[in-house]
Amino acid sequence: MKALKASFFGLSAMLALTLTACDPQAAPELTASGLNPAKFDTIVGGDTVRLYTLKGDKGMEVCITNYGGRVVSLMVPDKNDSLVDVVLGFDNVAQYMDTQNSPTDYGSSVGRYANRINMGCFVLNGDTIQLKQNDRHPGGRDHCLHGGGDTGWMNKVYKAEQVDDQTLRLTIVAEDGENGFPGTVTATTTYKIVNGNTLDITWEAETDKPTIINQTNHNYYNLSGDLENAAYDQVLYVNADSFTESDESYMPTGRILPVEGTPMDFRTAHAVGDSIHSDYYQIQNAHGYDHNWCLNTNGDDTQVCASLYSPRSGIFMEMYTNEPGVQVYSGNFQGVDGEENIVRKLGKHYPQHVSVCLESQKYPDSPNHPEWASPVLNPGEKYYSHAAYKFSTK
Repeated sequence: MKALKASFFGLSAMLALTLTACDPQAAPELTASGLNPAKFDTIVGGDTVRLYTLKGDKGMEVCITNYGGRVVSLMVPDKNDSLVDVVLGFDNVAQYMDTQNSPTDYGSSVGRYANRINMGCFVLNGDTIQLKQNDRHPGGRDHCLHGGGDTGWMNKVYKAEQVDDQTLRLTIVAEDGENGFPGTVTATTTYKIVNGNTLDITWEAETDKPTIINQTNHNYYNLSGDLENAAYDQVLYVNADSFTESDESYMPTGRILPVEGTPMDFRTAHAVGDSIHSDYYQIQNAHGYDHNWCLNTNGDDTQVCASLYSPRSGIFMEMYTNEPGVQVYSGNFQGVDGEENIVRKLGKHYPQHVSVCLESQKYPDSPNHPEWASPVLNPGEKYYSHAAYKFSTK
């Protein structure tokens, strides 16, 4: 009788499961961050797009779409062991793809060249290269930003391979001449959860012609999880004695200035809001922070190059990289000029300065500054860049 009873209930459970799977009204299985993976299922130019989920053994969950190699959500435990999504984004792929009404680089794996190149022009081996000028400024100061923006890698479909529960490998092939860049480049971005609490990112690339490459990740971090208020209380540390001065179009002037005695000094950690409204000309030009810091770590990715901390959630993030610079961007254009009306992930509206980006990189406009670390990649060479973001609480 017991065996028959067990059998009966087993059959009932299987039947219920089958009916649920067939029922179009059945509630979808959501990620820990509340995302519905079905909202990322689509086809772009014959390529399949979907949402991939990585899980760490300490509660971390990272959701990534192969559309632009974008981190869509990043869940980490706070001081009360509750999971908090600490990055900005959308909860569907359609908004990421809508470059007219919701243009953004949220969470993307930026390529071929992160940040700006002056007037989209540089000389390589004696040849003048003209790139797409997608970053427009008064007076005709039009630059190439993030590899061409809406036609750059952040809006391309990567080939995805989920290696295991902690690792996602994304590959893209960029054709010779794409947005003006020379050389066919095969590039790989690998996202991995390491030691249960670290988002580890490596970028690798090869080319068939001399070219330039400078990849980064563009997560917008708000460690409090409160995405509807400015994150002025986020505490920032940057291990840098100097930064590259920028003009009104956010382009480096070529001068490297000391942070000493300026609002650019984060060698002692302090709240971003302490100085974000300063009358210092660099802050005024950028409407906040949007600058490259020249790291003291000299390419040693075992040293902390920057950190961010939320006293509200207790979440502490340490950053490591082998790159010479880190761009700190304080969400200066979030919630302004109509952006406040855009509905983001889980129905949120983002205000100005809601987040901080920490982007590992060669210095902006490095192709035009031979005195800085070179972004040139030649045939037979392998590009390698690494950044890691380690989470804990305090």
